[in-house]
Amino acid sequence: MRGVVQGVGFRPFVYVTAAALALTGSVANTGGGVVAEVEGDPEAVAEFGRRLRTDPPPLAVVESVTGTDQPPTGGAEFVIADSSATDRVRTLVSPDTATCRDCLTELRDPADRRHRHPFITCTHCGPRFTIVTGMPYDRAATTMAGFEMCDDCRAEYDDPRDRRFHAQPIACHGCGPRLELIGEDGRAVHHGDEALRAARRLLAEGKIVAIKGLGGYHLACDARDETAVTELRRRKRRGGKPFAVMVAGLDVAEELVTITDDERALLTGTRKPIVLLPRRTPPVSGGLADAVAPGNPDLGVLLPYTPLHTLLFGIGDDTPGPDALVMTSGNRSGEPIVTDDARALTELAPLVDAWLRHDRPIQVPCDDSVSRFVAGAELPVRRSRGYAPLPLALPFDIPPLLAAGADLKNTCALGEGGYAWVSQHIGDMDDLSTVDALTRTAAHLGALTGVEPGQLVADGHPGYRSGAWARAHAKGRAVRTVQHHHAHIAAVLGEHGLGPGESVIGFAYDGTGHGADGAVWGGEALIADYKSYRRAAHLAYVPLAGGDASVQRPYRMALAHLHAAGIDWDESLPAVAACPARERDVLAHQFATGFGCVPTSSMGRLFDAVASLAGVRHEVAYEAEAAIALEGLARSAAGEPARSADAYAFALVDPADPGEPVVADPGPVIRAVVSDVSGGVPAELIAARFHAAVAGLTVDLAELFRRRTGLGAVALGGGVFQNAVLLESTQRALRAKDFTVLRPVLLPPNDGGVAFGQLLVAASG
Repeated sequence: MRGVVQGVGFRPFVYVTAAALALTGSVANTGGGVVAEVEGDPEAVAEFGRRLRTDPPPLAVVESVTGTDQPPTGGAEFVIADSSATDRVRTLVSPDTATCRDCLTELRDPADRRHRHPFITCTHCGPRFTIVTGMPYDRAATTMAGFEMCDDCRAEYDDPRDRRFHAQPIACHGCGPRLELIGEDGRAVHHGDEALRAARRLLAEGKIVAIKGLGGYHLACDARDETAVTELRRRKRRGGKPFAVMVAGLDVAEELVTITDDERALLTGTRKPIVLLPRRTPPVSGGLADAVAPGNPDLGVLLPYTPLHTLLFGIGDDTPGPDALVMTSGNRSGEPIVTDDARALTELAPLVDAWLRHDRPIQVPCDDSVSRFVAGAELPVRRSRGYAPLPLALPFDIPPLLAAGADLKNTCALGEGGYAWVSQHIGDMDDLSTVDALTRTAAHLGALTGVEPGQLVADGHPGYRSGAWARAHAKGRAVRTVQHHHAHIAAVLGEHGLGPGESVIGFAYDGTGHGADGAVWGGEALIADYKSYRRAAHLAYVPLAGGDASVQRPYRMALAHLHAAGIDWDESLPAVAACPARERDVLAHQFATGFGCVPTSSMGRLFDAVASLAGVRHEVAYEAEAAIALEGLARSAAGEPARSADAYAFALVDPADPGEPVVADPGPVIRAVVSDVSGGVPAELIAARFHAAVAGLTVDLAELFRRRTGLGAVALGGGVFQNAVLLESTQRALRAKDFTVLRPVLLPPNDGGVAFGQLLVAASG
C-alpha cells in the first residue's frame, strides 16, 4: 500500500481487517509504504484486498494497492512486525490533524484518565508531520522518542481493539509531555494544569502570552481587549496587517462573521485552517477590538485544533478567560515562526509577558494554513498546517527535481515519477533566517520522500534570493530557470491534470514578475502549455518609479497611470493630494525622462492605483492592503450590473505585427474613474465597476483568443485571483460564454504555488 499510509492508523486497520477475516500473516511500515503478507481462504484474501482499497482509516490517502501471490507459510497468527528502513523512502505521514471528536469527549470527561490532558491524541488525530524525524514512521523516528510509555499507554498501544493501537504520539498525564509557564524573568513559575490556568488568567488580564503549538509558537492575547491587541501590534511592528482570531467554538464565530454551509465545513473540518470570512455588521454580541483587523472587510477565524487550545478556552475549568484570542505567528516581523524553546525565550522576549510551553520538540516549523471558499470551491491562500506535505498527483512522470519557488510566500517542491511534494509555507525571502529555513525544509522533505534531485529549478528573476539559493545548492547540478507567470499557469494546469501538449488561454494577474523583456510583468494573457508559452496580451506598460516605494505608496501608481492616460495631476483628486508636492515634482521628472523607472504591466499595481484614485488607500503597511480594501468596497456594492451601460472598459490595441501581443490599455478605465471621483460617485460603486471591468477584460481577451486559436479552456492564476469578487465574477462570466475554467483549488493562486508550476515546466522542457 502506497500513499499517506503511515501515522494514520493504517497498520492497526490492516490488523483488525485481517483478524475479522481469519487471516494470518503480518504488516509492517517500510520506506516505500506499508507491506502486508496474508494467507487464508482465497475469498477472504480477495475481500481483504478490497477493503484495503475501499475502507481505509479516515486520515489515509491510498494511492495504490499492489499484490503478488506467494506460497503459503502456514502461520498461526497475524502480527504487526517491526518497521523496515531498508527500502527507498517514498511515502509521507499524514499532515498534523485537528483533535478528533472521540479525543475531545475524553478530554471533557472527568472520569477519563486523559481528562484535561493537553496532548491527548489517537490514530485519527494529532501531531504527525511536525514531529517526524525520519522514516519509516514509528515512535523512535518522532520527537516523542524521548517519552517512555507508561504501562497503561503501552497496553493501549498493543491492543488491536483500542483506538490508540500503534498510535505513535500516544501519551497521558503520567508519561507524556509536560506544560510549564515561564515568567518574564525566564524562570518556570507554574507546571502542568496550573500553568494552563495561570496562562488563562494572564490572557484575561490583558497580557500577551507566547504559546507553543504544533508547528511553532503563537503570540496570543484577548481579541476583545483593545489595549492588549494594540500593544501586541505595537510590539510586533505589525502595522495594519490583520491578526487571525481563534474562537472558543462555532457559536462565537457566528456572532462575529457570516458563514455559509461550505465555509462552516471548511472551518470545522479535520484541517481547521484560518478561514477568511465576512464580518457580521454589527456583531450579534460584543465585537472584537478594532485593532484586530483595522479597516478590513474580513476576519481570519479559526477554531481550536489541539487539546491545548481547547483547554485555553476553559473546558472543564472555572478560571475566567477570553472566548476569542488573537493567535498570530510567534516571530519578529519578516522572520520564520519560532520553534526552538531557547530561541523563543530570547527572540520573543520583547513581544510577550510570559511563555506557555511544553517539552515535546518541534521538528518541522509549520504555520497555520489560510483559506477561503470562493465560487463553489476552496481557495487556499497559504497552504501549510493540515495540508502539507500531502503529495499532489502529476499529469505525467517527471525526473527527480527540486524547485526553489519564488521570493514571496516561498514554498519549495520535490517531484519524481507521478507525484510532487510541495512544502509547507516558508515565508518571504527577505531575511537570512528565511533563506536558512528554505535549506532545512528542502533537506527534511528530501529525507522523507527519498527524492534525490538531479536538477534544480528557480524563478527567472536574476535578483531573486530563491534563485541565488538554488545556484548555491546546485553542487554541480544544472539549474533551470522558469518565467514567473508561466509557472503560475503551469501550476493550475497541473492541479487539474491536463496532459502534455494541452494548451490553454492563461491569465496571470499579480503584482510582480520578471518579464522576458526585462520589464515587470503582472497583467498577462498567455497561450501556454507546460513546455512553452506565448505572451498573447498584456496590460499597457506604465512607469514604476522607485520599485518598492511605489508598492508601499499606491498614490505613486495612481500618478503613473494618470500620466500614462494623459490626465493632469489635479489636486482635487485624492491620489494627487496625497502625494507631497516635492515628491510630485520628482515623479514628474522621472516619468518624463524614465530615470529610476522600470515599465510594468502589473494588474496588482493597477488595483493599487484605482484604490488611491478612489480615496480608499494611499499608503499600505502590508502586501495587497489597498486591493483588499477595494475588494471589500466592491462586495458592499453587490447588485451593480456586471457590465452596465456606464461600466468601465479597457481599450484593446491589436498590433500590426501578428507576432506581437495585444495591449490592454487601462487609460479609458482611469479616465472613467477620475470622472466618477470628480462627480462624487461613491467609492463602493467605483470599486464594483472596476472589478467588473477587469472581469470583462478577461472575458473579452478569452473570446478573442478562442477565435484565433480554437482553445476553449481558460486558466486563472496569480495572487490577484485571491480576490473573491474578481474570481467569482470572472469564473461566472467565462462559464456563461461556454469556457472551461481552471482555477486554483489545491494550491494558492499566489506565489505559494509557483514551485509546483516550476517542476512541471522544467520536466517538459
